[in-house]
Amino acid sequence: MSAQAVASCCLVAVALLVAYPELSARRAQRRRLRWLLAPHTRPRPPRDRVRLVAGLAGVAAALLVGGVPGVIIGAACALLTPPLLRRLEPAAARQRRLQEALDLPLAADLLAAALRAGAPVAAATSAVADALGGSLGGRLATVARLLQLGAEPTEAWTHLSEVPGGERWAQAAVRSSASGAGLADALTRLADDLRADRAIAIEAAARRSGVLIVLPLGLCFLPAFILAGLVPVIIAVLGDLV
Repeated sequence: MSAQAVASCCLVAVALLVAYPELSARRAQRRRLRWLLAPHTRPRPPRDRVRLVAGLAGVAAALLVGGVPGVIIGAACALLTPPLLRRLEPAAARQRRLQEALDLPLAADLLAAALRAGAPVAAATSAVADALGGSLGGRLATVARLLQLGAEPTEAWTHLSEVPGGERWAQAAVRSSASGAGLADALTRLADDLRADRAIAIEAAARRSGVLIVLPLGLCFLPAFILAGLVPVIIAVLGDLV
């Protein structure tokens, strides 16, 4: 088999492995559950597909270039591919993150209302998690369980740090537990700030979309203007000079 055929096979394998999801969240949860229930039968971790893709990309680059430069370029590809691939966010994770960001202001308002009604922080967080549901509800349920088990607020509220805007919620909750400041007012202000930030982001996206809509028209109009307006003038001037 020639080097070009081997390189083509490697590139096809790389494309297939990149398209295949690295690991589903459900399988990861099942493995963690098995590990918690039976630590002595810890399952073997799966092969790191990112490293496999990086290795195949390095081999393909080395075969395509060939020689010492190919080895150098292949090694560079193998080293640089893993961080680039790990930065790619799956569509499901992106959708979950956006939904959590959308639900965060409502969750803050609900928790603030429950706290003003006199409920403890852990009980109020659990009630909001049950009412909200979804991925953010699951995070709040985890926070409520940790608080009920006596975990430190810093450790419990860390589970909201991955949500856009959740780090401010976690900071307000930790600050309230340490200083005794009212958490309900802080959550109300946080909800207002998050909604204001979302409105600004929507307005910026609308302005950007207007520019992007006009851009294809400009790309089509500019060649037509050059061909219909400038080229005949240049040809006429050159004809007079000749």
